[in-house]
Amino acid sequence: MKWNPMPAEKLIPRLRLPGGKLNMVLDTDTYNEVDDQFALCYSLLSRERLNVQAVYAAPFFNDRSSGPEDGMEKSYDEIVRLLGTMNLQSQGFVFKGSRSYLPGEDTPVISPAAEDLVKKGMGMPEGELLYVTAIGAITNVASALLMEPRLVEKICVIWLGGHPLTWPTAREFNLMQDVKAARVILNSGVPFILVPCMGVASHLTASIPELEAFLGGKNEMCDALVKLFSEYTDDPFGWAKEIWDVSTIGLLVNPDWAPMTVEPSPLLSEDCRWSRDASRHPIGVVQWLNRNAIFRDMYKKLAQGV
Repeated sequence: MKWNPMPAEKLIPRLRLPGGKLNMVLDTDTYNEVDDQFALCYSLLSRERLNVQAVYAAPFFNDRSSGPEDGMEKSYDEIVRLLGTMNLQSQGFVFKGSRSYLPGEDTPVISPAAEDLVKKGMGMPEGELLYVTAIGAITNVASALLMEPRLVEKICVIWLGGHPLTWPTAREFNLMQDVKAARVILNSGVPFILVPCMGVASHLTASIPELEAFLGGKNEMCDALVKLFSEYTDDPFGWAKEIWDVSTIGLLVNPDWAPMTVEPSPLLSEDCRWSRDASRHPIGVVQWLNRNAIFRDMYKKLAQGV
């Protein structure tokens, strides 16, 4: 696929989040970890700012799945289960995603999620963007762009993936799952905000006592989240765990909590290394996250519930 990124003077303003309510979709490998569940609930409860139009199940493959398709199916079931704790319906709202990673950078993986993203993105009114928030392998989003290249004019992608551009490696789970899909996003010229993991999102940690204090007993959803989080350790003394996927939701709720710089879109090698080319189109790169502000807002909304 030969991409033709829009001029910088047109692209850079699309990296600045406007005021008012944002239309968004969430692409998530929900069963892979515990932080996706927090991000899902946080987004759905941020109604003053976010209009969540759909949730897409993303593929993943590790010791919690037998392959990308199984990971996607388990994530779909987990999304539906979690919505049940919030008394929310999944029909026509949750869509199954890719059953494999991209076979090549010119070949999409057709799925209900990718098809729905094309439909919703291309249906956006002139002058408005659909904010595509991705917190897993970015296969579904890359597939949608390959299916309909004009989608670059209609969406802005926010992705938790890779590490800071100054790091010697970009090797991180979301990115490594589908390097070809990551390259599609980086090369397409779609308005794109990268939330790096180590050194940026990695300090968004919580502990069992903290979650029990702020969320325990508040409602069925909160109890489910605390239980799920607590199952990740047998020795909670002095233990804290990243729930860094919520970074993307915090950014959308209040961009001041996630200051970013504008950088040339990096090149990504097969062995997951960044390289720089100043002539490439710009992307946004988050530099820092206000952990206290994000967690305070999230805890308050989760405790209040639906």
